Amino acid sequence: MTLLYLIIGWARLRAPKPNANPPATKVSILIAARNEAERIHLTIEDILAQDYPRELTEIIIVDDHSTDRTAEIIRSYSDRGVQLIRLNEDKPLNSYKKKAIARAIDRSSGELMVATDADCRMRQQWLSSVVSYYETEHPVMISAPVSYFEEHTLFESMQTLEFAYLIGMGAGFIGNKKASTCNGANLAYRKDVFYAVGGFSGIDDLASGDDELLLQKVAERYPGRIGFLKKREAIVYTHAKHTLEEFLQQRRRWASKSTKYKDKRVVAMVVGIWLFNVSLLVNAILGVFWPYFLNVFWWQIGLKFLFEVVFLVEITSFFKRVHLVVLLIPIEPIHIIYMIYVGLMGNTRKYLWKGRLVK
Repeated sequence: MTLLYLIIGWARLRAPKPNANPPATKVSILIAARNEAERIHLTIEDILAQDYPRELTEIIIVDDHSTDRTAEIIRSYSDRGVQLIRLNEDKPLNSYKKKAIARAIDRSSGELMVATDADCRMRQQWLSSVVSYYETEHPVMISAPVSYFEEHTLFESMQTLEFAYLIGMGAGFIGNKKASTCNGANLAYRKDVFYAVGGFSGIDDLASGDDELLLQKVAERYPGRIGFLKKREAIVYTHAKHTLEEFLQQRRRWASKSTKYKDKRVVAMVVGIWLFNVSLLVNAILGVFWPYFLNVFWWQIGLKFLFEVVFLVEITSFFKRVHLVVLLIPIEPIHIIYMIYVGLMGNTRKYLWKGRLVK
């Protein structure tokens, strides 16, 4: 039922209407960066190459106690309008990233805050697509698409398919007017709305959650006012994790946010998905001894696979990566174990993020 709900939600989303008027919105692009010396220059160059008017664009990057050349690289773009803020807290924080974003918003002069990450790439039309949607549809918050790219291994390609599923899930919920998930690599919201919901207060005890938990605060205060930008030009690109350990650390971090979800219906759905995967594993094990449970397992896995194929064909077609759907065959059994593991470990174990051990 959840997958059918998401399929319907995705279908309800329409490509945005073009804006016939010249853009008029002052935009502040926000980036929190920590030890991103390898790629941050590429992100900055992509932002500077946007076709959106420069006089309406502000770029603020906050260096989060980097130990490499990140701050130096950011500073080298100061003559091109890139602003650098350096965090200098001498006491440990629960969430350095939220602190960095909040500091950037305090400094900003734009009406629309557009958040992305320091290792992302984007097309020239990215910003103008976001603003055009904002000016024509008037949402208070915009969740926009994110995709992995430049995969070099089968493992990375499998992550791309799974990540497309997650982005599609967030889009499907928004299509059904029940915003619950998004990705902070491509998220926009009005500055006044950020302050109206109290910013990150109440969710600042978690290292993560500057995206989904903020979205849920906004959804509660402004129901039906969050949009998903279903436009390819608005896609932001980033990279899959290279190793299994990096991947699991990331997924533990993402799972840790679920305990703070404000909408209990979303919590119930997450728990329901986890329990469904547990039942798949239990029925597969019991099926070794009793054929009845094996039959139940095959019905469960068959229906799950069918609806996932339908959903993923739609999502990957949008990203022009439909060929990846074939990877669902080897992913399916692995995903059952993975979902159970992450659901348990995401709320019971520490994880590493940006070189810090997070509880």
